[in-house]
Amino acid sequence: MSGIEVVDWSPRWAEQYDDVAAVLHDALAGIASATVEHVGSTSVPGLAAKPILDIDVVVDAQDVPGAIAALESIGYEHRGDLGVAGREAFHAPDEPRRNVYVCTAGTLNVRNHLAVRDVLRSQDDLREAYAAVKQALAADPGMDIDTYLAGKSAVLQQVLEASGDMTQAELDTIRRLNGG
Repeated sequence: MSGIEVVDWSPRWAEQYDDVAAVLHDALAGIASATVEHVGSTSVPGLAAKPILDIDVVVDAQDVPGAIAALESIGYEHRGDLGVAGREAFHAPDEPRRNVYVCTAGTLNVRNHLAVRDVLRSQDDLREAYAAVKQALAADPGMDIDTYLAGKSAVLQQVLEASGDMTQAELDTIRRLNGG
């Protein structure tokens, strides 16, 4: 079995997101700029995905410390930026499996996540192409996460180009970050 698990889309992911988002919204109630976004493959109906939710808590730059404190107050473990400027990672205290990030509004990281989600939700051909690449990579029994991420880079570039929201320099930056 591969080290990467990709499964068929599940409507349960949207339900799980709604449950987690409600808790996050309550914790972030005192932060006016905070929005909670379901991003990543589990946010796209019909898309095969690793069964791990990706959630971005998007805040204005001055609200990052308050958002970090709010998540810590409900049991999330702050892990730092893990090498990605403008994004603070957290370990969730319970199920479902999820990656939660506090992200500074307007950064390339946030724009990337939202653009990929929105294009894949609206363009069946790109969603199917992305799913096929992910499933083929995950089928390789020797697959590791770095190779998996790099292997998705070309199709993700097509998705981001289709969004029309990225400059060539931004596309190049994202490609480098994805190992492509």
